[in-house]
This record gives sequence, C-alpha cells and structure tokens, in this order.
Amino acid sequence: MPTTYTIAELAREFDITARAIRFYEDQGLLSPKREGVGGRNRVYTPRDRTRLKLTLRGKRLGLTLSEIKSIVDMYESPKDTQAQIDRFLAVLGQQRVTLEQQRADIEMALEEIVAHEDECRRLLGGNHGTREANAGRDAA
Repeated sequence: MPTTYTIAELAREFDITARAIRFYEDQGLLSPKREGVGGRNRVYTPRDRTRLKLTLRGKRLGLTLSEIKSIVDMYESPKDTQAQIDRFLAVLGQQRVTLEQQRADIEMALEEIVAHEDECRRLLGGNHGTREANAGRDAA
C-alpha cells in the first residue's frame, strides 16, 4: 500500500470526483501536503485516506459534513475514548430517529399514492368500458 496518494488515485479508489475531494478539503476534512511548483500538487497521506473513507461512510449514513468533521476530529486525539464513543453513539441515535421518521413519512406517502392509483383505476374502469364499447360500435 502506498505511503502517499494523488487526488486521482483517491478519486478512482473511492469512485468520486477530484472536485468532491477538493470540496472536502475546503470543508477542513482533509489537509493534504502541497508539492511541486507553487504547491499545485496535492499529496495525500494514509491519514487523509482514512479521513476520506470515514467522511464517505458518514455521508452514506446521512450525517452532515459538520457532524462528520466533529466525529472524525474526535478520533484525531486519543484523549478520552469514552467521550468520543458516547458522542458518536448520540449522533448515530439522532440519525436513526431521523431516518425512521423519514421511513414512516415515505410509507405514508406510498399508501397515499396507492390509494390515488386505485381511485384513478376505478374511475378509468367506468369510463374505460364505455370507450371500448363505443370503439367497437364505430369499427362495425
């Protein structure tokens, strides 16, 4: 495994754009070294790779970038592991509640859609039969 990575290598590995990586850098989630003329080339360390991996995992869980940054930053300092885990559990619990509410909202919306579809089919069923009868008469 390499000791450093380019932006293209990380983008390819995690199937994201270089622009997304630069955005995470702007948000303070990543801090690559700069090399080359004028510091144009970003050089990412294994630490940056891990932070990117955790950032993407947090996004999949539906966390905000500020929540992700807070959690990832906690793991930078090994001061109080208990507090870090407690904070992470609290964030996960909040996210679970949010997702469960969203799931309930989606279930309700789907039930409403089914009811509307059924009503539309019922209405079409009455008119649909009349149209077919008229079409059959016109063809004869």
